[in-house]
Amino acid sequence: MRVLIATDAWHPQVNGVVRSLEHTAFHAAALGAEIRFLTPADFRTVPMPTYPEIRLALTTSRMVGRRIRDLAPDFVHIATEGPIGLMTRSSCLARRQPFTTSYHTRFPEYLAARAPVPQRLSYAWLRRFHNAGSGMMVSTPTLEAELRQRGFRNILRWSRGVNAQLFRPRSAAEIDDAMLAALPRPIFLYVGRVAVEKNVEAFLGLDLPGSKVVVGDGPARAELTARYPEAHFLGKQEGERLARTYSAADVFVFPSLTDTFGIVLLEALASGLPVAAFPVTGPLDVIGRRTGTAGAVGMLDQNLREAALGALTLDPAAARDFALGYSWEACTAQFLDNIRRAQLPLKQTLAKAG
Repeated sequence: MRVLIATDAWHPQVNGVVRSLEHTAFHAAALGAEIRFLTPADFRTVPMPTYPEIRLALTTSRMVGRRIRDLAPDFVHIATEGPIGLMTRSSCLARRQPFTTSYHTRFPEYLAARAPVPQRLSYAWLRRFHNAGSGMMVSTPTLEAELRQRGFRNILRWSRGVNAQLFRPRSAAEIDDAMLAALPRPIFLYVGRVAVEKNVEAFLGLDLPGSKVVVGDGPARAELTARYPEAHFLGKQEGERLARTYSAADVFVFPSLTDTFGIVLLEALASGLPVAAFPVTGPLDVIGRRTGTAGAVGMLDQNLREAALGALTLDPAAARDFALGYSWEACTAQFLDNIRRAQLPLKQTLAKAG
């Protein structure tokens, strides 16, 4: 089984989409599937205005169609709605090639935060984009219900996982970071893009004891560093270094109001960090609606300060045990099963017709 994934989100970006795709490709081999990618690395690119980390591919449907023919995939999946996703969709429709899509990012909300574009227009465009496919994958029940109400069809569930061997509780000797060890406790941690759509300022503006640590980079970092000099901005981190930083903290604060899932939530929980967040899509689905109860692994509250302070009282061991219920192996199997169920019937119908 050979699957082609077309994605505009790729290195040097560090985000949940890229991580999800990489883990899916890695674990697919054990399930008898080969995943190939069509990314900005395959084309000339230009930096996205105001966000140069994101590279926009300069391509056409004909160029993409030629790549698809060369790779000869059994199935096509479109992960993003950027230039590569658009041209892959166009090529597939022209060739009557079935395809699935996934909804990773709330672009209407992200765009509205930067420009006066009505969300209803953005959602209308996205609905047209995704409804042309055989199925659209979403990560949570809350997001599925919301998008169904907005007219999206053929919705399939695709959850996420965590590398629980990398992200785990560690001793002080394992962490071995003098700067983090010297910070006043408790340590409240944010990990993610430092951009307006992530609502990082809602975290930085909280009146909390101890220290605030921000891991990540993005267009808002310079401004927020200047405005909040008492916070500690560590920049982009990955792998062992990131895992050690999680382990050094006491609470993970997730201020986003627009994320569709939040893989960082699972990474924090696997590291033994209880979560503080707003009661919105993502946190509601990942850590559940229980707050302040025995066995809870996070506190959800419209008052983020109260959530952060409440999370200090939760059991780190419970957070770790909860995260162990998520695996990339199960997520990959779910992804491949979605593709077969959504695309095979149409492929078989087209084969009979011609």
